[in-house]
Amino acid sequence: MLDLSMKKNDETASVEELKSWVEEFCGVRGWTPFHDPKDLASGLVTEASELLEVFRFVPERELAALVESPKARAAIADELADSLYFILRFAQLYKFDLVTCLREKLVKNEVKYPVNRD
Repeated sequence: MLDLSMKKNDETASVEELKSWVEEFCGVRGWTPFHDPKDLASGLVTEASELLEVFRFVPERELAALVESPKARAAIADELADSLYFILRFAQLYKFDLVTCLREKLVKNEVKYPVNRD
């Protein structure tokens, strides 16, 4: 059984550790046959849309307060976790190194979006 009682956080857990949590969670449930690339991408989009739903119809001037609201924060945390789950599962199953992916994309984006320091 997956032991999630440990008090890990962004500072103490590695991406590889998060991938292993997701792998074990899915493995004991037999979900791998349902996790092809298209279904995982669809799940990610669905969860990202649910994150957007928290902010739908909220005027810009109310966004900061919304993010501080305990009820909204709980909903946001759930949707961020659901989105991260699909990213981690995709990367775990299909052998993407997320740190390398992010680093390489940031290098590309430095060229695409240069900083003008005039």
